[in-house]
Amino acid sequence: MEDDNKLHRTASFNTGMPDAVLKCVLPYVQDPRDSASSSLVSRRWYELDSSSRKHITIAFCYTTTTDRLRRRFPALESLKVKGKPRAAMFNLIPGDWGGYVTPWVHEVAANLDCLKSLHFRRMIVRDSDLEVLARSRGGVLQDLKLDKCSGFSTDGLLHIGRMCRQLRTLCLEESSIVERDGQWLHEIAMNNSVLETLNFYRTDLVQVSFEDLERIARNCCNLTSVKISHCEILDLVGFFHAAAVLEEFCGGSFNNEQSDRYNAVTFPQRLCRLGLRSHIMPIVFPFASLLKKLDLLDALLDTEDHCLLIQRCPNLEVLETRSVIGDRGLEALAQSCKKLKRLRIERGSGNSAVSHRGLTALAQGCLELEYIAVYVSDITNASLESIGNYLKNLCDFRLALLDREERITELPIDDGVRALLRGCEKLRRLALYLRPGSLTDVGLGYIGQHSPNVRWMFLGYVGGSDTGLLEFSKGCPSLQKLEMMGCCFSERSLAHAALQLPSLRYLWVQGYKASLQSGHDLLAMARPCWNIELISTRRVITTDQVGEAVVLEHPAQILAYYSLAGPRTDFPDTVIPLDPVL
Repeated sequence: MEDDNKLHRTASFNTGMPDAVLKCVLPYVQDPRDSASSSLVSRRWYELDSSSRKHITIAFCYTTTTDRLRRRFPALESLKVKGKPRAAMFNLIPGDWGGYVTPWVHEVAANLDCLKSLHFRRMIVRDSDLEVLARSRGGVLQDLKLDKCSGFSTDGLLHIGRMCRQLRTLCLEESSIVERDGQWLHEIAMNNSVLETLNFYRTDLVQVSFEDLERIARNCCNLTSVKISHCEILDLVGFFHAAAVLEEFCGGSFNNEQSDRYNAVTFPQRLCRLGLRSHIMPIVFPFASLLKKLDLLDALLDTEDHCLLIQRCPNLEVLETRSVIGDRGLEALAQSCKKLKRLRIERGSGNSAVSHRGLTALAQGCLELEYIAVYVSDITNASLESIGNYLKNLCDFRLALLDREERITELPIDDGVRALLRGCEKLRRLALYLRPGSLTDVGLGYIGQHSPNVRWMFLGYVGGSDTGLLEFSKGCPSLQKLEMMGCCFSERSLAHAALQLPSLRYLWVQGYKASLQSGHDLLAMARPCWNIELISTRRVITTDQVGEAVVLEHPAQILAYYSLAGPRTDFPDTVIPLDPVL
């Protein structure tokens, strides 16, 4: 009888592993690709994966439907949904393109009873969505992140503050929010005692009461991270005193004309991640050696200030700043910050800039780097080769070549890119935004040959003809998401490349050689569950650096992606769905 039971347990799915063991093992499978593979072993594995999976990321909101999600993962506790393409961050996508959270919120409210954590990124959120979410899930919701979202106001946040009393994380960073008043924060201060993370950094929310912040710090004994909009540091003395376990703070400002008064400011002893929105030197020096993360994107520092501060931060692991750091700042990093793992350098104003000299010093000095995103004014093959030789832990590399008129020292950089890709075997994400002529068809072929593990790629102004793209598409076996700008490629070659890349799930292209019948040649990549959309050329009025109106013309775009949901039905006037039947 015992032998019969053993046979029954193993024969059902031919693994020899009892269900009890499998249920314990599956939650520890972290990589989504591994989870997907395990669910294909047998019907029983599929069912156990379905019932045990706790977190899901929907990389693009139109790839599936809410009811499919509910049927596939009924016990889901955490959900992340991404909406608009990344290009939306640079105003390249029409505002009414889509990406509404409403269907997802209604599914969560009606059917996903176990859900405790919700994260929407680059999506359109309405006040009514927040009200539905608060009323249906307010008693159990622990984490709510509205990351780079738009469409809502503080009226919607009022419902969250009033009814979501178990909220541990509220993140609104870089979201576009209409501010009515600051009552939403007051409701959090009055109703919440478990908040751990509060983040409305880089938003326009300014009607914030420092008394409410202080009350939150007193009521929430586990408050470890607070990132806010503009607020005078002197008004936060009480907040800092009450926030005894605070480890991260971003958003305060410092007035040089009142520098003698800042002696009254005492930061919490555990503070190790910091970002202030003005000149911060006088109050940071005393505890700079404890800092693990610095956000200097909004700090009014010059190159010399960067050097003075960096030399005092031997334990720094994450740095975000602008190109004003210069090559001297990177050399200071290489000498003083041996533990650095993440570096982000965005475009800045002024004459200081980062070049191949700084990158070479960085590669030789900060061997633990895993992530680099940098705007450079000049680049060489040797500097890229240095990165490949020294940074063996690099997983994510993003390089943008500034479009200034200075002559680049050495072009093309085909050999340097090849050396980098050969050396950085752990690379999973790659972005190269260059100038025409910086990377030839040969270099594009090198990327295809030497990117076996790269899953996401952004390429701007690369290659010289369709030949380069076709060589590229012969490689990149793991590439799932490809984004390109400033393309010289034809519709036919784009369609062929999409068919050649075996793992491709998502393609976005801006600027390309359209066929005489716009979009006609793209139909060559039509296949089941593959949606193709064209975003028409459009004119956008913006302002230049001196505040004068400028009319920009955004070239036509292609968006193609796998979807189990079928063709979209919420197209704006600027989007044309390509129907293979037509």
